[in-house]
Amino acid sequence: MGSLGNRLSYPPFICQYSKISMKLVDSEENAKECELPLIDLRGLFGEDKKEKMKCRKKIVDAASKWGFFQVLNHGISHELLCKMREEQVKIFELPFERKADGKLLNGSYRWGAPSATSVEQFSWSEAFHISLQKVPQNNCYGEELQSLRMVMAEFAAEMSELAMTLAAELAENLGQSKQYFTEHCNENTCFLRLNRYPPCPVSSKVFGLMPHTDSDFLTILHQDEVGGLQLMKDSKWISVKPNPDALIVNIGDLFQAWSNGAYKSVEHKVMTNQRKERFSIAYFLCPSYESVIRSSKDPPLYKQFTFQEFREQTQRDVQTVGRKIGLPRFLL
Repeated sequence: MGSLGNRLSYPPFICQYSKISMKLVDSEENAKECELPLIDLRGLFGEDKKEKMKCRKKIVDAASKWGFFQVLNHGISHELLCKMREEQVKIFELPFERKADGKLLNGSYRWGAPSATSVEQFSWSEAFHISLQKVPQNNCYGEELQSLRMVMAEFAAEMSELAMTLAAELAENLGQSKQYFTEHCNENTCFLRLNRYPPCPVSSKVFGLMPHTDSDFLTILHQDEVGGLQLMKDSKWISVKPNPDALIVNIGDLFQAWSNGAYKSVEHKVMTNQRKERFSIAYFLCPSYESVIRSSKDPPLYKQFTFQEFREQTQRDVQTVGRKIGLPRFLL
């Protein structure tokens, strides 16, 4: 256990893991590696209407058939992405007590799965899950992390702009107003999540992040070159090949319900790595808790619900059955 480093720097994964079942999970370590649909967004940002429509069609097709896609020329500079990664590494290098004391980044630190009772429910990871509203606040950082505050504020603003752009294109394809997202999704409702997946000596037995769908409209992910992300395609797990020049976009549960099933919220997970740590940063486009989600077409597949109702049902399911059930709870 000593090779894992100082307990001050690492969350108590080992202590928790030793108390739960050693039953093997279906790790799919040999899952087939694939390239996600790769979409160049230059056409979307240009003045040529034909190119714009071609780009929108590619986005819609990927959202409908895959639920996942990659974007190039997305408007976020390579320099900013590198700065964000550097700052992310710095904060995770802090002692465990500093990360978990409730003061750093507004008490947004999370590790593992404290309520897990089996390997299937366990996540070998740590994260900061912070509301965009809290990102600019000085008292969330301390003196040693002011550079993180400045870089993350710039990063969040640019990710928000990209997310709104993609959501608007998907909405217009449905004949819906893109104003829904500007009215219901803002810095008070959206989140950044900084993820770290430490090297795992029992990588065949636990997930970095257990299989799930995202409870939002869409997620934009910047990941490193280590890999580990897998998604469900045609009833099989496939491994996503990292692309250092691209951002990954995936559809969330709310967009699937809002589109009446036209866009797919796909189950995905993160596999652990025995020798390398992995970093990623996710942006979550979420509405206010009072926002009503209703299907855009008739007959509707899902009953009308608020985001708060969805979250509360998800939390009840996790507590009672140990996992998220999600949209099947809201089928008509």
